[in-house]
Amino acid sequence: MSQPNVPSQDNVRVRRTRKLLREALVELVEERGFDRITVGEITSRAMVSRAAFYRNYRDKYHLVEQIFDEAMAELRGTMGGDERPSGERWVGFFEHVGAYRRLYGALLGRRGSPWFADRMRAALAAMTTEHFADDDPRALVPSVLSAMFVQTITWWLEHGQAMPPREIAGRSARLAAAVIAEADRA
Repeated sequence: MSQPNVPSQDNVRVRRTRKLLREALVELVEERGFDRITVGEITSRAMVSRAAFYRNYRDKYHLVEQIFDEAMAELRGTMGGDERPSGERWVGFFEHVGAYRRLYGALLGRRGSPWFADRMRAALAAMTTEHFADDDPRALVPSVLSAMFVQTITWWLEHGQAMPPREIAGRSARLAAAVIAEADRA
């Protein structure tokens, strides 16, 4: 008889190590900025060995990539694809950002990483591009929209999420619609 699929002690340790490293990364970015932190500082703050770090990640950029990839996968799931009305997808987008506010705030804020902001813009542009025809002469639109989304996230987080997700979603959707309408006129 086969054993039930129960996480082994090693898997629990790996998950714990990754969680500690991620928390340490966010704390250090908030304090010192992404560019100024080292793997040694991350491992020291997380109270894990360098060997444990390197068993999981190549460098601090790989750590951020993994966090970002997981957050983007969750975001895609939260937005619910085309079966949800557009307005509700926007609300899901900002609810996701709110749930990951420390991560996005740290990496997109003043002490954040231009590398991460570029990666986020590229991912959001790719998501936006799906809604335009491949031969669309408005290829600039996804780039502009992704920059607008990143700036909106940054503003919203820097202002302590001054409005609920539904309200910032509505405002963002109207701004995006205006950009798209202007592109249609061109």
